[in-house]
Amino acid sequence: MRRNLTFTCEGVELAATLDSGDRNTGLLIVSGGNEIRIGAHRGMAELAATVASEGYPVLRFDRRGVGDSAGSNGGYESSGPDIASAVAAFRQECPALTRVVAFGNCDAATALVAYRGDTAVDALVLANPWVVPPIDDLPPAAAIKSRYVRRMRDPAAWAALLTGRIDMRALARGLGRLAQPKRNAPIAESFATALAASTIPVSILLASRDGTAAAFSDTWQSDAFAAARAHPAVHLTTFDSPSHSFASVADFAMLLQTVLAQLSA
Repeated sequence: MRRNLTFTCEGVELAATLDSGDRNTGLLIVSGGNEIRIGAHRGMAELAATVASEGYPVLRFDRRGVGDSAGSNGGYESSGPDIASAVAAFRQECPALTRVVAFGNCDAATALVAYRGDTAVDALVLANPWVVPPIDDLPPAAAIKSRYVRRMRDPAAWAALLTGRIDMRALARGLGRLAQPKRNAPIAESFATALAASTIPVSILLASRDGTAAAFSDTWQSDAFAAARAHPAVHLTTFDSPSHSFASVADFAMLLQTVLAQLSA
Protein backbone atom coordinates (compact mmCIF):
# COMPACT_ATOMS: atom_id res chain seq x y z
CA MET A 1 0.00 0.00 0.00
CA ARG A 2 1.22 3.53 -0.80
CA ARG A 3 0.33 6.57 1.26
CA ASN A 4 1.51 10.14 1.68
CA LEU A 5 2.59 11.56 5.02
CA THR A 6 4.40 14.51 6.55
CA PHE A 7 7.10 14.93 9.18
CA THR A 8 8.98 17.89 10.58
CA CYS A 9 12.58 18.96 10.20
CA GLU A 10 13.73 21.84 12.39
CA GLY A 11 10.15 23.07 12.66
CA VAL A 12 9.43 22.79 8.91
CA GLU A 13 6.90 20.34 7.46
CA LEU A 14 8.28 17.91 4.88
CA ALA A 15 6.24 15.78 2.47
CA ALA A 16 6.95 12.08 2.03
CA THR A 17 5.53 8.92 0.49
CA LEU A 18 5.63 5.52 2.15
CA ASP A 19 5.28 2.19 0.34
CA SER A 20 4.54 -0.38 3.01
CA GLY A 21 6.18 -3.76 3.44
CA ASP A 22 6.31 -6.40 6.16
CA ARG A 23 10.08 -6.96 6.31
CA ASN A 24 12.22 -5.45 9.08
CA THR A 25 14.67 -3.81 6.63
CA GLY A 26 13.57 -0.71 4.77
CA LEU A 27 14.83 1.57 2.00
CA LEU A 28 15.16 5.35 2.36
CA ILE A 29 15.38 7.14 -1.01
CA VAL A 30 17.09 10.54 -0.94
CA SER A 31 16.55 12.72 -4.03
CA GLY A 32 19.46 14.46 -5.73
CA GLY A 33 19.63 18.03 -6.96
CA ASN A 34 16.25 19.74 -6.83
CA GLU A 35 14.48 16.59 -7.96
CA ILE A 36 11.17 15.82 -6.27
CA ARG A 37 10.61 12.48 -4.63
CA ILE A 38 8.90 10.90 -7.65
CA GLY A 39 12.26 11.03 -9.47
CA ALA A 40 13.19 11.62 -13.10
CA HIS A 41 10.76 9.81 -15.45
CA ARG A 42 9.00 8.55 -12.26
CA GLY A 43 12.08 6.40 -11.62
CA MET A 44 12.13 6.67 -7.82
CA ALA A 45 8.40 6.00 -7.55
CA GLU A 46 8.88 2.90 -9.71
CA LEU A 47 11.88 1.80 -7.64
CA ALA A 48 9.87 2.23 -4.43
CA ALA A 49 6.95 0.19 -5.77
CA THR A 50 9.19 -2.61 -7.04
CA VAL A 51 11.19 -2.83 -3.81
CA ALA A 52 7.99 -2.76 -1.74
CA SER A 53 6.60 -5.61 -3.83
CA GLU A 54 9.49 -7.67 -2.41
CA GLY A 55 8.25 -6.87 1.09
CA TYR A 56 10.63 -4.01 1.99
CA PRO A 57 9.03 -0.74 3.11
CA VAL A 58 10.27 2.35 1.26
CA LEU A 59 10.20 6.01 2.28
CA ARG A 60 11.03 8.86 -0.10
CA PHE A 61 10.67 12.55 0.67
CA ASP A 62 11.10 16.10 -0.57
CA ARG A 63 13.76 17.98 1.35
CA ARG A 64 13.13 21.51 2.61
CA GLY A 65 12.23 23.95 -0.13
CA VAL A 66 11.72 21.25 -2.79
CA GLY A 67 8.48 19.86 -4.22
CA ASP A 68 5.69 19.64 -1.66
CA SER A 69 7.90 20.48 1.33
CA ALA A 70 7.97 23.85 3.04
CA GLY A 71 11.04 25.87 3.99
CA SER A 72 14.05 27.19 2.11
CA ASN A 73 16.08 25.14 -0.32
CA GLY A 74 19.65 25.13 0.94
CA GLY A 75 20.89 22.47 -1.50
CA TYR A 76 22.48 19.15 -0.69
CA GLU A 77 24.98 20.76 1.69
CA SER A 78 22.23 21.62 4.16
CA SER A 79 20.28 18.36 3.80
CA GLY A 80 21.80 16.50 6.75
CA PRO A 81 18.95 17.42 9.12
CA ASP A 82 16.39 16.51 6.44
CA ILE A 83 17.92 13.03 6.07
CA ALA A 84 18.12 12.52 9.82
CA SER A 85 14.50 13.59 10.27
CA ALA A 86 13.43 11.28 7.43
CA VAL A 87 15.16 8.30 9.06
CA ALA A 88 13.46 9.08 12.37
CA ALA A 89 10.07 9.41 10.67
CA PHE A 90 10.63 6.15 8.78
CA ARG A 91 11.37 4.26 11.98
CA GLN A 92 8.37 5.83 13.68
CA GLU A 93 6.03 4.91 10.83
CA CYS A 94 7.48 1.38 10.60
CA PRO A 95 8.36 0.44 14.21
CA ALA A 96 9.36 -3.11 13.20
CA LEU A 97 12.37 -1.78 11.27
CA THR A 98 15.73 -2.99 12.52
CA ARG A 99 17.77 -1.89 9.46
CA VAL A 100 17.56 1.09 7.12
CA VAL A 101 19.39 1.15 3.79
CA ALA A 102 19.70 4.62 2.23
CA PHE A 103 19.97 5.23 -1.51
CA GLY A 104 21.01 8.47 -3.21
CA ASN A 105 21.99 9.48 -6.72
CA CYS A 106 24.35 12.35 -7.65
CA ASP A 107 24.63 14.93 -4.83
CA ALA A 108 22.19 12.90 -2.72
CA ALA A 109 24.94 10.27 -2.59
CA THR A 110 27.37 12.99 -1.53
CA ALA A 111 24.99 14.16 1.19
CA LEU A 112 24.49 10.63 2.52
CA VAL A 113 28.24 10.11 2.90
CA ALA A 114 28.77 13.54 4.45
CA TYR A 115 26.00 13.24 7.01
CA ARG A 116 25.81 9.51 7.68
CA GLY A 117 26.99 9.99 11.25
CA ASP A 118 23.83 11.96 11.99
CA THR A 119 21.38 9.65 10.29
CA ALA A 120 21.72 6.21 11.88
CA VAL A 121 21.42 4.19 8.68
CA ASP A 122 22.85 0.71 8.32
CA ALA A 123 24.00 0.57 4.70
CA LEU A 124 24.39 2.90 1.70
CA VAL A 125 23.79 2.59 -2.03
CA LEU A 126 25.45 5.51 -3.82
CA ALA A 127 24.90 6.11 -7.53
CA ASN A 128 27.04 8.43 -9.65
CA PRO A 129 28.33 10.46 -6.66
CA TRP A 130 28.92 14.15 -7.30
CA VAL A 131 32.43 15.09 -6.14
CA VAL A 132 33.75 17.40 -8.91
CA PRO A 133 32.03 20.82 -8.78
CA PRO A 134 31.95 22.79 -12.06
CA ILE A 135 34.38 25.67 -12.48
CA ASP A 136 32.85 26.97 -15.73
CA ASP A 137 30.44 25.77 -18.41
CA LEU A 138 32.67 22.85 -19.41
CA PRO A 139 32.14 19.30 -18.10
CA PRO A 140 34.75 17.85 -15.72
CA ALA A 141 38.03 16.87 -17.37
CA ALA A 142 37.38 13.16 -16.90
CA ALA A 143 34.01 13.46 -18.64
CA ILE A 144 35.63 15.32 -21.55
CA LYS A 145 38.36 12.68 -21.82
CA SER A 146 35.81 9.86 -21.75
CA ARG A 147 33.78 11.49 -24.51
CA TYR A 148 36.85 12.14 -26.69
CA VAL A 149 38.05 8.54 -26.31
CA ARG A 150 34.66 7.24 -27.43
CA ARG A 151 34.52 9.62 -30.39
CA MET A 152 38.03 8.66 -31.53
CA ARG A 153 36.71 5.12 -31.97
CA ASP A 154 33.87 6.37 -34.17
CA PRO A 155 34.68 6.70 -37.92
CA ALA A 156 31.89 9.27 -38.25
CA ALA A 157 33.71 11.55 -35.80
CA TRP A 158 36.91 11.37 -37.84
CA ALA A 159 34.94 12.16 -40.97
CA ALA A 160 33.40 15.18 -39.25
CA LEU A 161 36.86 16.37 -38.22
CA LEU A 162 38.32 16.01 -41.70
CA THR A 163 35.39 17.80 -43.34
CA GLY A 164 35.41 20.72 -40.94
CA ARG A 165 32.16 19.85 -39.19
CA ILE A 166 33.82 19.85 -35.76
CA ASP A 167 33.71 23.06 -33.71
CA MET A 168 37.46 23.64 -33.42
CA ARG A 169 37.04 26.33 -30.77
CA ALA A 170 35.10 23.93 -28.55
CA LEU A 171 37.66 21.21 -29.24
CA ALA A 172 40.48 23.55 -28.23
CA ARG A 173 38.69 24.45 -24.99
CA GLY A 174 38.20 20.80 -24.16
CA LEU A 175 41.83 19.93 -24.86
CA GLY A 176 42.87 22.90 -22.75
CA ARG A 177 40.88 21.55 -19.84
CA LEU A 178 42.57 18.17 -20.21
CA ALA A 179 45.98 19.85 -20.10
CA GLN A 180 45.30 21.41 -16.70
CA PRO A 181 46.82 19.68 -13.66
CA LYS A 182 44.44 17.40 -11.78
CA ARG A 183 43.40 18.51 -8.30
CA ASN A 184 40.78 16.98 -6.07
CA ALA A 185 38.12 19.40 -4.86
CA PRO A 186 37.62 19.67 -1.07
CA ILE A 187 34.32 17.83 -1.46
CA ALA A 188 36.14 14.86 -2.98
CA GLU A 189 38.70 14.85 -0.18
CA SER A 190 36.00 14.86 2.52
CA PHE A 191 34.04 12.18 0.63
CA ALA A 192 37.14 9.97 0.51
CA THR A 193 37.83 10.46 4.21
CA ALA A 194 34.24 9.62 5.17
CA LEU A 195 34.22 6.49 3.00
CA ALA A 196 37.50 5.27 4.47
CA ALA A 197 36.06 5.68 7.97
CA SER A 198 32.73 4.02 7.18
CA THR A 199 31.52 1.38 9.63
CA ILE A 200 28.67 0.22 7.37
CA PRO A 201 28.47 -1.49 3.96
CA VAL A 202 28.64 0.89 0.98
CA SER A 203 27.77 -0.01 -2.62
CA ILE A 204 28.80 2.50 -5.29
CA LEU A 205 27.17 2.22 -8.72
CA LEU A 206 28.54 4.11 -11.73
CA ALA A 207 27.11 4.53 -15.23
CA SER A 208 30.31 4.47 -17.27
CA ARG A 209 29.24 7.03 -19.88
CA ASP A 210 27.63 9.50 -17.52
CA GLY A 211 29.72 12.65 -17.00
CA THR A 212 29.26 12.80 -13.23
CA ALA A 213 30.14 9.12 -12.89
CA ALA A 214 33.18 9.50 -15.16
CA ALA A 215 34.44 12.34 -12.99
CA PHE A 216 33.96 10.24 -9.86
CA SER A 217 35.65 7.21 -11.44
CA ASP A 218 38.70 9.32 -12.29
CA THR A 219 38.82 10.79 -8.78
CA TRP A 220 38.36 7.32 -7.27
CA GLN A 221 41.78 6.37 -8.66
CA SER A 222 43.53 9.24 -6.87
CA ASP A 223 45.68 8.82 -3.77
CA ALA A 224 42.98 10.42 -1.63
CA PHE A 225 40.73 7.40 -2.20
CA ALA A 226 43.39 4.74 -1.54
CA ALA A 227 41.99 3.86 1.88
CA ALA A 228 38.42 3.81 0.55
CA ARG A 229 39.44 1.50 -2.32
CA ALA A 230 41.00 -0.87 0.22
CA HIS A 231 38.03 -0.76 2.60
CA PRO A 232 36.47 -4.24 2.73
CA ALA A 233 32.94 -2.86 3.13
CA VAL A 234 33.12 -0.44 0.18
CA HIS A 235 32.34 -1.95 -3.22
CA LEU A 236 32.25 -0.15 -6.57
CA THR A 237 30.47 -1.45 -9.68
CA THR A 238 30.59 0.16 -13.12
CA PHE A 239 28.08 -0.69 -15.83
CA ASP A 240 27.86 0.45 -19.43
CA SER A 241 25.29 3.25 -19.70
CA PRO A 242 25.12 6.97 -20.52
CA SER A 243 22.13 7.50 -18.22
CA HIS A 244 22.53 9.46 -15.03
CA SER A 245 19.04 8.49 -13.85
CA PHE A 246 18.79 4.76 -14.76
CA ALA A 247 16.35 5.51 -17.55
CA SER A 248 16.54 2.26 -19.54
CA VAL A 249 15.14 -1.11 -18.55
CA ALA A 250 18.67 -2.52 -18.18
CA ASP A 251 19.81 0.45 -16.09
CA PHE A 252 16.84 0.13 -13.77
CA ALA A 253 17.47 -3.60 -13.40
CA MET A 254 21.08 -2.90 -12.38
CA LEU A 255 19.98 -0.36 -9.79
CA LEU A 256 17.29 -2.68 -8.45
CA GLN A 257 19.74 -5.58 -8.19
CA THR A 258 22.19 -3.44 -6.21
CA VAL A 259 19.53 -2.10 -3.87
CA LEU A 260 18.00 -5.52 -3.20
CA ALA A 261 21.44 -6.98 -2.49
CA GLN A 262 22.00 -4.45 0.30
CA LEU A 263 18.48 -4.86 1.65
CA SER A 264 18.84 -8.63 1.87
CA ALA A 265 22.38 -8.63 3.27
